[in-house]
Amino acid sequence: MALGLLPLVLLAGVLALIVITDAGLGDRTTPPIEELNVQRVTLPEPGRIVLDVVNDGPDPITIAQVLVDDAYWSHEIDGDRTLGRLESTTITIPYPWVEGEAHAIALVSGTGVVFDAEVPVALESPKTDSGTFARFALIGFYVGVIPVALGLLWYPFMRRLGDTGMHFILALTIGLLVFLAVDMFGEAQETALAVPHAFEGPLLVPIVALLTFLLLMTISSRKPDQPPHGLGLAYRIALGIGLHNLGEGLAIGTAFALGEVALGVFLILGFTLHNVTEGVGIAAPIVHERPALSNFVWLALLAGGPAILGVWIGAFVFSPLWATVFLAIGIGAIAQVIVEVGRIIVRGAERRDKPALDWSTMGGITAGIAIMYATALVVAA
Repeated sequence: MALGLLPLVLLAGVLALIVITDAGLGDRTTPPIEELNVQRVTLPEPGRIVLDVVNDGPDPITIAQVLVDDAYWSHEIDGDRTLGRLESTTITIPYPWVEGEAHAIALVSGTGVVFDAEVPVALESPKTDSGTFARFALIGFYVGVIPVALGLLWYPFMRRLGDTGMHFILALTIGLLVFLAVDMFGEAQETALAVPHAFEGPLLVPIVALLTFLLLMTISSRKPDQPPHGLGLAYRIALGIGLHNLGEGLAIGTAFALGEVALGVFLILGFTLHNVTEGVGIAAPIVHERPALSNFVWLALLAGGPAILGVWIGAFVFSPLWATVFLAIGIGAIAQVIVEVGRIIVRGAERRDKPALDWSTMGGITAGIAIMYATALVVAA
């Protein structure tokens, strides 16, 4: 045991020596490396702007001055003006912002480094009262639960399909999930750019996604000849789609929090249309079963309900770091489900003595991607 700990003890000693002696470089006169990350800008009430900031650099940073629209302005800082590494604070600015106008904000450090922020469209931020919570919950319900439930209504039609038709539908499901995974990866990378650099946001995405995938594969591991359970697989698909819809809710809630009401309404319409097809992918594994009606209710809530949570988070307490982590978890969950659906396709092809990857499979995957891409154009237009 002692021999096993010896290298670690010596390593700790070397690291301590490097820190104490400054790596043997002696006294340095280089300027400090200052990075200030503005995490969120809110307008809680008329005449007040609030900024949440974090020290993203290796050295302490002092917030000396604040400018709004090129004019120095009085402000209050929650706590000390000097922030250590990864330390955060809240800056309150009593400024008479004008509804509908854009406002430029600049934070000046003690060494004169300027960090910019902005209010793209000045509009009072959503208040955390029961009425606002209920309205945003209704938006998430429209965007997530209702379209998924409408997609599940294709279940009776899908039960009438033969083996070839179901083979195509399962391949279609893979296409839908592939598009969602790629779309979530793009969203996660975009959100990761706002994460403090110390957390390596862009690198965090594939790492969390891979660990999630391996964890779910370990949990759902089974004997090679044991097929995945239809209803259980449907719930896993719903979970993966739910994490994707969480990201959509974040986008909608953030749009409203930033005052971009027109964009928020357009996202609601686009995502509602986009999410109808997700119900098909959830229903595909259970067409040969007769689950209770309550299962369809729970599947719709599991897949669509996170959109409600996403709208709340985006509107009230958005965090780029946690948004990136949740999106990465969703990528890993969807990747694991793709493997499970692929196993069903392979097993079905073996029963029919046909290749798993044929024109029907290719057509289904291509159709799934094309459908999701076409409906996504409505959101991006």
